[in-house]
Amino acid sequence: MKRRVVVTGLGAVTPLGAEVSDLWNGVLEARSGIKRLSIIDPEPFKVQIAGDIPDFEPGDYCDPKDLKRLDRFTQFAMYAGGKAIEDSGLNFADEDSFRVGVILGSGIGGLNEIEVQVGRLLFKGPDRVSPLTIPKLMLNAAGGNLSIRYGLRGPNFTVATACASATNAMGDALKTIQYDDADIVITGGTEAAITAMGLSAFQNMKALAGRNEEPHRASRPFDMDREGFVLSEGAAVLIFEELEHAKARGAKIYGEVLGYGASGDGGHITQPDPEGQGAARAMSNALQNAGLDPTEMDYINAHGTSTPLGDKAETHAIKCVYGKHAYDLAISSTKGSLGHALGASGGIEMVLTMLAVSNDIVPPTANLENPDPACDLNYTPLKPVQRTVATAMNNSFGFGGHNASIICGKLR
Repeated sequence: MKRRVVVTGLGAVTPLGAEVSDLWNGVLEARSGIKRLSIIDPEPFKVQIAGDIPDFEPGDYCDPKDLKRLDRFTQFAMYAGGKAIEDSGLNFADEDSFRVGVILGSGIGGLNEIEVQVGRLLFKGPDRVSPLTIPKLMLNAAGGNLSIRYGLRGPNFTVATACASATNAMGDALKTIQYDDADIVITGGTEAAITAMGLSAFQNMKALAGRNEEPHRASRPFDMDREGFVLSEGAAVLIFEELEHAKARGAKIYGEVLGYGASGDGGHITQPDPEGQGAARAMSNALQNAGLDPTEMDYINAHGTSTPLGDKAETHAIKCVYGKHAYDLAISSTKGSLGHALGASGGIEMVLTMLAVSNDIVPPTANLENPDPACDLNYTPLKPVQRTVATAMNNSFGFGGHNASIICGKLR
């Protein structure tokens, strides 16, 4: 029999702030974290807006002498991870370190470090490339450094599936505990891809919204006037814990992680399947894994990136899976407030989904002012809705045709 898994800690740093409460309250107010770009000079770029975090400081969650050894995406993870561990009340001195794992997701990893060191190579020569380059840029640096800081020796790996990374990582964390390979897993995602190369690449493939004069209105999932996503950054970390272990130490429990499903599109490298077949299969697999009927679902935190093709495909996929019940579901995309944090997005949205369950509040889709007729489900425009959220699904779909859905709910 599979062991039950609950969430006992949350931590996040996002464009809305460095606390989970900042994230939750900002999203409920449909406030935007999108603004004129400031962590790099925006002037050379056509797209000059982003969900950046200019005032981020890792504080006590990173040893100051180690900061130069950590890329920004790892610093985000250290901060969010430290916050989640504090929130959980865990004392690792009381735990078997081999039973505590770290499974994080990141789509790109240390992009800033790559840019800096390529510049040194080209303009100063190979002897000036830092010996810290590889340990800083590698995707597993965030999880590795988190485990080192807390002395954790359980399963430790990183998932890289573009924008589905964090959700795939959380699915692996769920299985790791269910099948008794760990009692606790620190999981979620982190990303810091707002760099000159990152912005240029997404801009030039015409994936980004270009409302430079109205940054706060640029990310508009499911809206008729959407034109692309807004690049964002940040991290979110959750503590997944075996139920009886959590009860034995008197832990606060936000809710239960009930099921997980994944699939591939096997189609285009960047565009979703227009019929959403892969996305639909991931959702169906998650429902089956959780032992739930589609009619038992109350809320979906949609991937909803604000792209013309993606939002339409996800709408179609939800209808395929949920049938008539699709019109009774509460759905929203919190990327209207946050933009798209790529590999971290699923973790940030899982925090919000878990809070929706624990507070019985459906967060809104910011900027959904002119609904697209092709996206005709209840996408909770502009204002939160108070309703029972016993069971909720979080969707993440990434370049490469990666699809992941994870389900949480109230502890039963």
